[in-house]
Amino acid sequence: MKNDKIRVVITNSQKKVRIPTGLRMLIRRSCTAVLRNEEFDGPAEISVTLVDNEQIRKLNAQYRKKDAETDVLSFPMGSDGVYDTNMDTGAKILGDVVLSVEKAMEQAQLYGHSFEREAAYLTVHSVLHLLGYDHIEPMDKVRMREKEEAVMEQLGLGIRLGYTAE
Repeated sequence: MKNDKIRVVITNSQKKVRIPTGLRMLIRRSCTAVLRNEEFDGPAEISVTLVDNEQIRKLNAQYRKKDAETDVLSFPMGSDGVYDTNMDTGAKILGDVVLSVEKAMEQAQLYGHSFEREAAYLTVHSVLHLLGYDHIEPMDKVRMREKEEAVMEQLGLGIRLGYTAE
């Protein structure tokens, strides 16, 4: 798979956290690494929106009926490997990732690693959801964690053991 086949549209919709230089590139690299690892066939589009805790709390309440902040939300546009296609580009539209940069900053401090590492992990986690992976059942959780670890290693950001995403 070539990088030019993957379009990642990143929108910063928050003003609480200054976006570090290189974060957009890291998010793109994270999306690309997941798709490459999963041997995703053909061009793809992913939308990533950076929000604050209040914005993600509202989305979590609206879409998941959980009135609480969370770190990342995934809104898949396909199911069972079937996706809508952008008629202009021919790319499969995988869906939307909504990442709370405020929550990622808090979790990076809590887990003792960099904000960039946390943002990359949350991106990897969310893109796997866009591809249909979940972590509700114990074996699914193990399989998803193995995939996350493999991608994080490829990115040079080995995952810290003991962290479990909700």
